[in-house]
Amino acid sequence: MSPIKTKRQPCEVYSRVVGYLRPVKQWNDGKQAEYYYRRTFKIK
Repeated sequence: MSPIKTKRQPCEVYSRVVGYLRPVKQWNDGKQAEYYYRRTFKIK
């Protein structure tokens, strides 16, 4: 049985840097690595 083939379109991820939104692709390598290691959590 073959996997279902789907069409995928790349999306651009934005995050806030120094007060304005900027694409993560435009960040330097160190900042990108830091972004991908971030964790989200909830505080009760």
